[in-house]
Amino acid sequence: MYSSVQLAKKYITYWLKASNGKGHGTHSPFVFDFIKNVLNKKPHQSDVGGIEQIRHSLQEDNRLLTLQDFGAGSSIENIKQRRVSSIAKNSLKSEKCAQLIYKIVKYYQPKTILELGTCLGITTSYLASANKWAAVHTMEGAHEVAQVAKDIFKKQSLDNIQITEGNFDDTLPAFIENFSKQHEGLDFAFIDGNHREAPTVSYFHALKPLLHKDSIVVFDDIHWSEGMERAWEKIKNDDDVTLSIDLFFIGIVFFKKEFKVKQHFTIRY
Repeated sequence: MYSSVQLAKKYITYWLKASNGKGHGTHSPFVFDFIKNVLNKKPHQSDVGGIEQIRHSLQEDNRLLTLQDFGAGSSIENIKQRRVSSIAKNSLKSEKCAQLIYKIVKYYQPKTILELGTCLGITTSYLASANKWAAVHTMEGAHEVAQVAKDIFKKQSLDNIQITEGNFDDTLPAFIENFSKQHEGLDFAFIDGNHREAPTVSYFHALKPLLHKDSIVVFDDIHWSEGMERAWEKIKNDDDVTLSIDLFFIGIVFFKKEFKVKQHFTIRY
């Protein structure tokens, strides 16, 4: 991964080169609509305040959890312990990013949602709250982390979430097989499970058979490392991707067939 200094330099470069986030000069009506009705919209506090209260409580939670690191394969490479508070402070998506994902789901109302990387369930809660009629599937590798997330879902009465535990290399193929039998397609995916080039690209290609022209796929930390930047370049230039939006901390790809020419946008957020 990049050092904090390297990341700061990259962010400054992004900020200077990116569109201003107001939509002025944007020639794509779809992207202008996205900026106006997603990026620049603020969620009602009554909708998201409860989730942020839970985030704050997790940041004060000193329970010690045992985590399994699966590395690049199926075998467990490392077992370590971390406090819930440490995970909440260092591994959860920021309030701004989590609420952006909430706003995307709130606006486009996908009916089927997949998240790779439940963590403590904060982003999952945003996904499920944005469309309570959606079927939200989330995957987490660490059993004890998944148990904390399940408790959070129960407290919020979010009964539209199904969580799958285990290494993605093992659980994702079975999920895809079962999902394809139950649903016509995957409307929305948030890939936040493995910040390395090969797995990120692999997950994208594994999910492609489930995607359709109105699907939306969001990738976390696309500028986190050289490998993740290479992964983002490969994904956004995939033949089936017709539009990409780079918001620095996350990248979004769309597959709309009406976009005859591939378009890439970098927008301040």
